[in-house]
Amino acid sequence: MNRNDLRRVDLNLLIVFETLMHERSVTRAAEKLFLGQPAISAALARLRSLFDDPLFVRTGRSMEPTARAGEIFALLSPALDSISTAVSRATDFDPATSKTVFRIGLSDDVEFALLPPLLRRLRGEAPGVVLVIRRANYLLMPGLLASGEISVGVGYTEELPANAKRKVLRRSKPKLLRADSVPGSLSLDDYCSRPHALVSFAGDLSGFIDETLEKLGRKRSVVLAVPQFNGLGTLLAGTDIVATVPDYTAAALTAAGGLRSEDLPVDAQTFELHMAWRGAQDNDPAERWLRSRIQMFCGDPDSLA
Repeated sequence: MNRNDLRRVDLNLLIVFETLMHERSVTRAAEKLFLGQPAISAALARLRSLFDDPLFVRTGRSMEPTARAGEIFALLSPALDSISTAVSRATDFDPATSKTVFRIGLSDDVEFALLPPLLRRLRGEAPGVVLVIRRANYLLMPGLLASGEISVGVGYTEELPANAKRKVLRRSKPKLLRADSVPGSLSLDDYCSRPHALVSFAGDLSGFIDETLEKLGRKRSVVLAVPQFNGLGTLLAGTDIVATVPDYTAAALTAAGGLRSEDLPVDAQTFELHMAWRGAQDNDPAERWLRSRIQMFCGDPDSLA
């Protein structure tokens, strides 16, 4: 097929194909694209004719792509990214008048501690934009970025889609949170003997600090695991329970009163907070503006020096 032949190819069909590759379901693809199921089914029929291949084979409730579909997707996805970038470059962005809807993935600690100052800045500069926040941890972030459900995410990340970009926003040290009135800092013995609360999206009862303690031949006792940071201060109030949290989260919790933070009685590792975004929107003026504000209000320039 030469470029003149491309005139008979409907770009919307390729968008439907990409969405079906991500969703593996006509129903979910229709919901994602705000179309009816008959429209998606008709588009799939045209795609099968265009590529002379079944493309998807139903297995139970899922539609599994054929080998040919996998080959097409590997070539098509970066091509659509390039088209999106080319179109975006031609579009100006004025924060003061924009009605853009931004879809952002945030880990719970970031949503709790860093979203409020970011939101205040965005409301001041761009009162017409809309933010859609999705809860995202290192397990959920890759899929949300790959499917386009978010354009940018902030949190700890590991593996990302091949076309995603990433940068370090800040390097953070954990802090000890406590609500008791006992004077002085906790010793390592005190820290290990106290009951601990843990914030865990997956309901785990151990974290990185336990690995650090194990190297010292020590352990702690976790008596409470909660899925989010909101309300942690209330839970610790009136108890001898302590919690180990990122420094920026400790700052937000102690600002509300009733809690104090201190350094851990053990040399704990720092960890990186990342911003990751879709390569297709790397040069989008609106997304670049958003990322600059995330860098400004979620990042920590001192830690990046």
